[in-house]
Amino acid sequence: MSDICPVYAPFFSAMGCTCAIVFTCKSSIGNGIGASYGTAKSGVGISAMSVLRPDLMMKSVVPVIMAGIIAIYGLVVSVLISSDLAVKMPLAKGFTQLGAGLSVGLAGLAAGFAVGIVGDAGVRGSAQQPRLFVGMILILIFAEVLGLYGLIVALIMNTKSGEMKVSRNTPVLFRYTYFALSVLITVTAHYNAWNRRTQ
Repeated sequence: MSDICPVYAPFFSAMGCTCAIVFTCKSSIGNGIGASYGTAKSGVGISAMSVLRPDLMMKSVVPVIMAGIIAIYGLVVSVLISSDLAVKMPLAKGFTQLGAGLSVGLAGLAAGFAVGIVGDAGVRGSAQQPRLFVGMILILIFAEVLGLYGLIVALIMNTKSGEMKVSRNTPVLFRYTYFALSVLITVTAHYNAWNRRTQ
């Protein structure tokens, strides 16, 4: 092993794979995050609404379906990253794959929260006023797109990591990875601040 391909380089790649699936689906300690939060929050709204309007139950399953799609984004990126795992790999490739996993994971986390909150309120509101259904669907689409943006960035980063070979120019690639991670952290911080203000 060398300085460019250290022993611990595959760890970062494996952490990217883990972040992609954990943040979009469900954590190992049982607290639902991402898609599981969206499914649970929307499911509570559907259950409460179905007591008064059981005829609208199947129509109101849309938020649950959209929350499930977010989990597929994380699964796709996890499979792509895990297929690239190797014992000897450049450190830049491991960092880039970690960035790919974090981008789809944190974007899926934000999208899952948005779908869950909008789905819960939208289902309850459309039971009382059926004309709200179209507006709810539009808002859900825009919430779902947050996860899609993370998927697109993750696929681009993972594709670029496949082109990384052992060379002397690998420190330049660290800048791109750090830039992507800093953008994700900034977006997440702004979303959390906005979420606290709206509550």
